[in-house]
Amino acid sequence: MLYYLFNYINKTFDPPGFDIFRFLTFRSALAAISSLFLALYFGPKIIKLLTKLQIGEAEKEDKPKSHKAKTGTPTMGGLILIASVIIPVLLWSDIKNIYIILILVGTVFLSGVGFIDDYLKVVKKLPNGLIARYKLLGQIFVGLAIGSVIYFSHQFAGFSTLTTVPFLKDVNLNLSYLYIPTVVFIVTATSNAVNLTDGLDGLAIGISTIVMLTLAVLSYVTGNAIYSDYLSIIYLPGSGELTVFIAALIGASLGFLWFNSYPAQIFMGDTGSLALGGAFGILAVLIKKELFIPILGGVFFLETVSVIIQKIYFKYTKKKYGHGKRVFKMAPIHHHFELSGWAEPKIVTRFYIIAIILAIISLASFKLR
Repeated sequence: MLYYLFNYINKTFDPPGFDIFRFLTFRSALAAISSLFLALYFGPKIIKLLTKLQIGEAEKEDKPKSHKAKTGTPTMGGLILIASVIIPVLLWSDIKNIYIILILVGTVFLSGVGFIDDYLKVVKKLPNGLIARYKLLGQIFVGLAIGSVIYFSHQFAGFSTLTTVPFLKDVNLNLSYLYIPTVVFIVTATSNAVNLTDGLDGLAIGISTIVMLTLAVLSYVTGNAIYSDYLSIIYLPGSGELTVFIAALIGASLGFLWFNSYPAQIFMGDTGSLALGGAFGILAVLIKKELFIPILGGVFFLETVSVIIQKIYFKYTKKKYGHGKRVFKMAPIHHHFELSGWAEPKIVTRFYIIAIILAIISLASFKLR
């Protein structure tokens, strides 16, 4: 909203200094600062409210015994994230921009799906929360909506089904008729991957912040004709506006990490994890960097694969030997390290380091080709 106000004032009255509000970098900085302060402001209030309403983490059998001490910790902290992102985006971005509309609607919708799941778990005391197929339907719906808009809208004509191939210069893969199913798979996979990673204090939110920092750079250069030409990547007019959204998400994530770092005062719950994971997938889709997801989101990918391996091997050995065996002491893999004797902060820090290395590799891939 303020973007339009200051833009109007600048064009109508041409006061000194107001021209700065049209710069993407300045508005992104304002969005990041605004969201950070909003998260720090909303955080204690929401924690206090959730504690008063006794909306806390339930004891889970599929977690290490050390996690019993976390029972009762306020959850649904994703409310802090979403509130702290929406307001700055509405204030500092061009909300008529198709990229902003898609990422904002998609993220909020997935947060809503997560909120329903959390509500059913912690308020209605349903152990499994939202039935899995209904949660999946919500994720598929978002993927279908995003994919269909990109595929059929004239604003994406000429590059709608293309995606950049990592490490190969001037090589783009055309997904053609497989594009919409691919988008559905990506949104579903990334939202679930972050959800699986959200098992240790500060783990999912910290890694998401590292991923978003990288995506902010990629969004900015993708929406800039000069930089995109220099790097030989697909130029997407208007996509640079996503930088404002990502900056707001980074600021909100840092603010949330203030309360979610070990020992956590609040957990994000599915309200936050589905939104974060969905935002990751949608952003990668919007800037045509879908094939970078396994690299940039390598930690999320590893966590998901560990669960898949564990389940497949357990079912296979149970069928063959009559009793199931496990590859890992517990999945996702961060629990394996926890049961191996690693302290929780050490696991989180080391996973941060891996995420930073993967982010550097992702950025370097645009020159190493």
